[in-house]
Amino acid sequence: MPVRAYLYPFLAMLLWAGNVVVSKLAASSIAPTAITFYRLVLVLLVMTPFIARPLWRNRAAIRRQWWQLALCGVMSMALFQSLSYRAAESTTATNMAIVTALAPLMTALLSVLLLGERLTLGMATGGVLSFGGLLYLVGRGDILALLQQGVHAGDALMLLACLIFALYGVLLRRWRLSIPAWQAIYCQALAALACMLPLFLLLPPGSARLDATTLPLIGYAGIGSSIVLSYLWIEGVKLLGPNRCSIYVNLLPLLTALLAIVWLHESMHMYHLVGGGISLLGVLLAQTVQRPLFGRYRPAVSGTA
Repeated sequence: MPVRAYLYPFLAMLLWAGNVVVSKLAASSIAPTAITFYRLVLVLLVMTPFIARPLWRNRAAIRRQWWQLALCGVMSMALFQSLSYRAAESTTATNMAIVTALAPLMTALLSVLLLGERLTLGMATGGVLSFGGLLYLVGRGDILALLQQGVHAGDALMLLACLIFALYGVLLRRWRLSIPAWQAIYCQALAALACMLPLFLLLPPGSARLDATTLPLIGYAGIGSSIVLSYLWIEGVKLLGPNRCSIYVNLLPLLTALLAIVWLHESMHMYHLVGGGISLLGVLLAQTVQRPLFGRYRPAVSGTA
C-alpha cells in the first residue's frame, strides 16, 4: 500500500482537529446557527459548478431516496454541527475532541440495537471503559464531584452531537444509499440548509455578522472541514477500507490537544490524559476485539483446506 494511502485519513483527522479549534474561536465571534448556515451556503456555492450536471442526470435515483438523504443531511450537517458550535461555548476543544472520538464505539453499539449485529466482547468491555473514562474526564478527575454537580452543558451537548452523528452512520449502513458520494454530500447540504434557514432568519441583529474575524472561520469550516476533509476521507476509505480508517479517529484528541495548546493556549491536565486515554482504549478495544460476547467465536479461515 503506498504511503499516500495512509496520509488521506491522517490529514482528514488533522483538518477535523482544526475544525474543533475553529469551533472554539467561533464561539466568541458568531452565533452557532449563523456559522452553520454560512458554511452550508459556501459548500453549495463551491460544489454546484461541479455537481449540478451529474446531479440532474441522476435525478431519478435521488428522487427515490430523497427523504433518506434529507434526514442524513439534517443529522450530520445541521444538528451535529450546530450542537458542536454550541458546545464550544462552554467546554474545551480537547474535551470536544475526546467525546467526538467516541463516535465509532457509539456507532458499533447502536448497530447492535438497530441493525441486529452481534455484540462483541470488545464492544462490551470498551463501552464500560469509555464511559468510565468519560466520567473521569468531564468530572475533571473527581467522579464524586461530577455526581454532585452534574455534567457541564458543553460536554453534554457534545455527547448529544456525537450520538446523533453515530446514529447517522448507522442509518447510512442500514439504507446503503446508491447515490455517488459527492452527490449525496451535496443533497445532504441542501437539506441541512433548508433546516437552518428559519433558525438563521430568527437570529438577533449582530449575531451573524461577516467581518475579518468570522470570514476565515467560515471559509475553513466550509471548504477545509466540509469539502477537503470529505474528499480525503472518501479516498482513504477507498484505499484502506472503513475499518482501517476508523482507527484514525483515535488520533483526533491528540491532534486537537496539540492545536489547542498552540492556538488557544489551553492547558493539558492529568485528567485529560487519564480520562481521555481510558476512553480511547475502550474505543480501540471495540474496534479490534471481535470475539462475540455470547456464543462461540469462529475466526475467519483463509486459504483452502
